[in-house]
Amino acid sequence: MKAATPESPPLRLLLDTHALLWWLAEPERLSSQAYAAIAATDNQVTVSAASAWELATKVRIGKLSVAAQLLDDLPQVISSQGFAMLPITFSDGLRAGSYPQAHRDPFDRLLAAQAELHAFTLVSVDPALKDFPCRLLW
Repeated sequence: MKAATPESPPLRLLLDTHALLWWLAEPERLSSQAYAAIAATDNQVTVSAASAWELATKVRIGKLSVAAQLLDDLPQVISSQGFAMLPITFSDGLRAGSYPQAHRDPFDRLLAAQAELHAFTLVSVDPALKDFPCRLLW
């Protein structure tokens, strides 16, 4: 991806949990556009506390045991990638819970709310998120 120009300002990206995992362990699973946007040094890449919560939950219930070691150093791993960490606010929770769209995954609802409220582009392959009022990139 080229450096930002007046015609193409830097992007503010929020990674869906799968995008974070794929970036760290299986980058070939990312679309070329998602990979280029995350790799571009002029873009701001952010990881939500919702992703930490989702990873910890999935490891705990045995759905993502391969990420168990990652949890021990997750804040350091995120920082070492140059990514920012986004806390969950009360407003984020209210917005996520009030969406009329059908999507049962509370983590995805929260990521969509954070992307919308904090002006991020959500990096996600999830087609169900296209019905939410946030910008998507894949």
